[in-house]
Amino acid sequence: MSTIRQQDFIDSIEDALQYISYYHPLDFVQALEKAYDKEQSKAAKDAIAQILINSRMSAEGKRPLCQDTGIVTCFVKVGMDVKWDKTDLTVQQMVDEGTRRAYTNPDNPLRASIVADPAGARKNTKDNTPSVVHIDMVPGAEVEVMIAAKGGGSENKTKMVMLNPSDDVAAWVEKTLPTMGAGWCPPGMLGIGIGGTAEKAAVLAKESLMDPVDIHELMERGAETAEEKLRLEIFERANKLGIGAQGLGGLTTVVDVKIKSAPTHAASKPVVMIPNCAATRHVHFTLDGSGPADLKAPKLEDWPEVTWEVGEDTRRVNLDEITKDDIQDWKMGETVLLSGKILTGRDAAHKRLQDMINSGEGLPEGVDLTNKFIYYVGPVDAVGDEVVGPAGPTTSTRMDKFTDLMLEKTGLIGMIGKAERGPATVESIKENKAVYLMAVGGAAYLVAKAIKKARVVAFEDLGMEAIYEFEVEDMPVTVAVDSDGVNAHTQGPAIWKAKIEELDSKLK
Repeated sequence: MSTIRQQDFIDSIEDALQYISYYHPLDFVQALEKAYDKEQSKAAKDAIAQILINSRMSAEGKRPLCQDTGIVTCFVKVGMDVKWDKTDLTVQQMVDEGTRRAYTNPDNPLRASIVADPAGARKNTKDNTPSVVHIDMVPGAEVEVMIAAKGGGSENKTKMVMLNPSDDVAAWVEKTLPTMGAGWCPPGMLGIGIGGTAEKAAVLAKESLMDPVDIHELMERGAETAEEKLRLEIFERANKLGIGAQGLGGLTTVVDVKIKSAPTHAASKPVVMIPNCAATRHVHFTLDGSGPADLKAPKLEDWPEVTWEVGEDTRRVNLDEITKDDIQDWKMGETVLLSGKILTGRDAAHKRLQDMINSGEGLPEGVDLTNKFIYYVGPVDAVGDEVVGPAGPTTSTRMDKFTDLMLEKTGLIGMIGKAERGPATVESIKENKAVYLMAVGGAAYLVAKAIKKARVVAFEDLGMEAIYEFEVEDMPVTVAVDSDGVNAHTQGPAIWKAKIEELDSKLK
């Protein structure tokens, strides 16, 4: 029997969450490097480069990889021979205390994203608690912990189905993956749970994402089980879709596929698919009573030396002088460097603006969107001499329902976010002769370096969802939808799916 100190457990949770906020797992970095070296799509290669550069910068600066520092998901396996030195807190409460301390750490504060009363007021709990904790009792005298911080953009793309027993899981994944869009920030991992009951399949899928990236090793040695064969089949079929990094079209959409299964009812085949984004964050540790977890910092030389250069054809734009006429010749796929003032706003701010406009009140003081761009972002709090913390884009589709109003009633001429826009929104952008620009999801610390000044101009009570004014310098974006409605997120994958089919036919 071993005695685990409550304080060691809490300290380990706190340290682990700080650790994963700025350190990618090295196996994931290596998988991205392989994808970068292989990639032939310029847009996708540039996106992967920015993700890798951001990863190294976060490791060096010990600041979050992504502005969405996630919902904490923790798998705790408690040995049957474990004794706790104190029993005034449950395992859930201990995980929550470690989470609270990690997310309010003054040296590296993490964005609090958890809201209570989800069907009602949706009020932020301010410290990212409670966590989601799964507890198993297992043989032994140790406590094993697998902990992750799961971003909302990827979590929202979870898919669940009750297949018939004879249905093909790989075919369902191939059909379903394109419907998930790019809001999960590919390239990433797919976690798939098969069997049990509906809720068991979901937990299996989430737990599978805690496993190391090893698909290339599996390819080399060959599949030995039905699950391994399925992993390889799904990996091949997913990447042949041509979705690519950030959904712009390319060779690599997923860097690994993980599967966990459980026995199920003879009449059932529950399947859940959960993607992990480019900000994959998890770590494992074991406590045996000898003290808190000792998490070794990776060596910076383990990161690849990747650079991202601005091409000669890159368009530089002064946002303080731009008009709607000026954006009419911007073309889909073009790289643009933005300098000047932009305003920010996410779901909560858009809802408030909608209510104010519809009531006749108009926009709040300090918010003038005439000939302006709005950036969909909820930044991390600044520390030290930062003007703002990591500030990468949020999933733009959540703002689709507000786009008609914003383009027609406010003078707004462009939007910046990540992932695709819905067909109706693309049509609205075309009708209003506006543009939609895409920043790279998963490169939040890199993007933040382009922000030279930041101040809250409205809705300060919304915290990270307040409206900020950012002054940016050479902020890199891609024209995802131009004023003619030409859409990178439909054209790119279609082009690269055809190219992959052509490459395959040449190899055969």
